[in-house]
Amino acid sequence: MELRRVVVTGMGALTPLGNSLSQSWEGMKEGKSGSDYITFFDSSKFKTKFACELKDFDPYTYLDRKEVRKIDRFSQTALIAADEAVRDARIDRATVDVDRVGVIWASGIGGLTSLCEELKAFYTGDGTPHFNPFFIPRMILDIAAGHISMRYGFRGPNFATVSACASSTNALIDALSYIRQDMADLFIAGGSESVINEAGVGGFNAMKALSERNEDPATASRPFDLDRDGFVMGEGAGALILEELGHALNRGARIYAELSGGAASADAYHITAPHPEGLGALHVMQKVLKNARLLPGDIDYINVHGTSTPLGDIAEVKAIQQVFGEAAYRLNISSTKSMTGHLLGAAGAVEAIACILAINHDLVPPTINHFTNDPLFDPRLNFTFNKSQPRKIGAALSNTFGFGGHNASVIFKKYEA
Repeated sequence: MELRRVVVTGMGALTPLGNSLSQSWEGMKEGKSGSDYITFFDSSKFKTKFACELKDFDPYTYLDRKEVRKIDRFSQTALIAADEAVRDARIDRATVDVDRVGVIWASGIGGLTSLCEELKAFYTGDGTPHFNPFFIPRMILDIAAGHISMRYGFRGPNFATVSACASSTNALIDALSYIRQDMADLFIAGGSESVINEAGVGGFNAMKALSERNEDPATASRPFDLDRDGFVMGEGAGALILEELGHALNRGARIYAELSGGAASADAYHITAPHPEGLGALHVMQKVLKNARLLPGDIDYINVHGTSTPLGDIAEVKAIQQVFGEAAYRLNISSTKSMTGHLLGAAGAVEAIACILAINHDLVPPTINHFTNDPLFDPRLNFTFNKSQPRKIGAALSNTFGFGGHNASVIFKKYEA
């Protein structure tokens, strides 16, 4: 069976670097840090007092008052990013078959803020169960996909993917599979997350997953640095319009890149720690290269998972060196999490966008906050430390790995007719 080709025709983003696609990319190019002290709640008693929050974000600028009250922040950002992507792709509902347009939207945790608010109100009250009628719809993970489909009247496949921090990469992979097999023509695919609250920060603190560099939040996310001490929590959303090539050409769409492959694997090792030899990461990169029909030497750039955790960074680099061999030393590697923080379920979509824009601009965004070399990393590897680097990029690979041992990778190529 000849698989149909899938291209990217629109994108939208809300990140700690900017409230649009263009602002987010400018922040990445400039090596800007989105990390600062938490404003959403009083974090004075928490081990970590900072995060990568959205800046100057007002949902009422984009959504009406009733809508904002009814939906959690992760759904708000989903709708806003999806709307930017739809406008960017110039999709006209009247010119597409709405039964063949779907939405696959991811989140790692979903409406945790709504859950916290409702339980707090219940336990500080008199015990009478006065729950908000929108509580459950605000909280459940699949609701963002539902809201997006209802906004545009798209009646194709509609669901959520959940694989912790690999969630939105899995959303892209599922959309790729549906389109390749002629089960849909177009998807809005991506992810959103907003869990910078007491439970989110407290829970990750209890796991010792977060950086505690409270004296200097802007430099706390430092992947591959000797003194890395955990990730910085972020929030935001990323949306991609994935479309069958012929469908895109017929409507005269602009094509950013081709999504040439996707793959997934499991560590089958530990609930939170990566396999020490990076076996799950190794297998998923081997699989995605095969799925994309590419060789290791065809990849120019890897946007790594690179969370700034002591064990995770080491395992991923081990896997890269085993998969790519000598070609690893010709790669550019970077972690945009050093700037955006870790967007959890939204990470895959936002980092896929970073890869696509890197291809379009022939520019590799940096891994910022590098101060001290870690002797465990081969100095011949190019981590794109601290400054963007110009480079012709024909193909870029994006890795995302999640608690539970979930691994997902995608490859984007420069579009060629």
